[in-house]
Amino acid sequence: MKTKAAILWELNTPWSVEEIELDAPKAGEVLVKIAASGMCHSDEHVVTGDLPFAMPIIGGHEGAGVVEAVGPGVSWLAPGDHVVFGFIPSCGRCPSCSTGHSNLCDMGALLGTGKQIADGTSRHHAQGQDISTMCLLGTFAHHTVVNEASCIKIEKDIPLEKACLLGCGVVTGWGSSVYAAEVSPGDTVVVVGIGGIGANAVQGAKLAGAKHVIAIDPIEFKREKAMQFGATHTAASMAEALPLVQQISWGTMANKVIMTMGVGSGAVIGEALALTAKRGRVVVTNIHPAMEYSASMSLLDLTLMEKQVVGSLFGSGNPRADIPKLISLYREGQLDLDSLISKTYPLEGVNDGYEDMRAGKNIRGVLVYS
Repeated sequence: MKTKAAILWELNTPWSVEEIELDAPKAGEVLVKIAASGMCHSDEHVVTGDLPFAMPIIGGHEGAGVVEAVGPGVSWLAPGDHVVFGFIPSCGRCPSCSTGHSNLCDMGALLGTGKQIADGTSRHHAQGQDISTMCLLGTFAHHTVVNEASCIKIEKDIPLEKACLLGCGVVTGWGSSVYAAEVSPGDTVVVVGIGGIGANAVQGAKLAGAKHVIAIDPIEFKREKAMQFGATHTAASMAEALPLVQQISWGTMANKVIMTMGVGSGAVIGEALALTAKRGRVVVTNIHPAMEYSASMSLLDLTLMEKQVVGSLFGSGNPRADIPKLISLYREGQLDLDSLISKTYPLEGVNDGYEDMRAGKNIRGVLVYS
């Protein structure tokens, strides 16, 4: 079939919206008509080369839609089902999946190839070439073919333009607080960077019972939104936050510091540790450039104060369990998905959406397809 998609042909160039040829699903695969896709900063990392994925590539990894067809062997999905894509597939059988850590599924090793899990070939083609897909999904498109391992079935009454956010940003941010940081009732928590991930880290910290949630962002609009999502205090920088955290914690500092900046920097890890209490934890969720191999920090501080620096992928969550869980919290009014969406765009507006993201105008822009 023919459909439309946004393709990145070269680094540091605009997304090109054009017609593509999409093959039918093969064994274990699913054809999905996509309703909406979040515009995550990770796709920007592909544009800049911070994430070295195979090109040309169809962007988008935060999507939701309706199943139109299934390939041989797919028994649990049928045409008409509503699905959210998990940006990391989960096989359910590898050591990580079998111990409850499907965010680290062995299939994730294939993400950078952009080819189908089953046979390593492409279902997406344009200008006579095979086209890769971001995170094996390619949600900057009206249709896609994905492996069933990337699909999570949801109830049909959930708006798909809200549900798509659960494919990455919401679970990643919320889980960074609840799972990776292990925020406990009464904790003082700092969230550095209030975008699509940081806003949900704030929500997760609040729901976990944090006493203080300090949101740090240089943009006033984002600091104001953080208060709406549950922050108790804000600051424009980590330096500005330091005396604030000292004051409200009576000098003990933050139990948890969660790094959710648009682009991570090893140069600021030391600042994050300075905000951290004895036996406190810094969670590094934001993506750093692939070729960054150093971080500035006091290892003596790490040892003598028993501080921790940990990484977190997909919020250290389990997409098959956590996406339905967070949908239920949304239903009960305990998780705000509606306010995350700053603006919607058609597929043809993808470059406008990323321009707005770079300008700090959006918590999350969403592509909505008619």
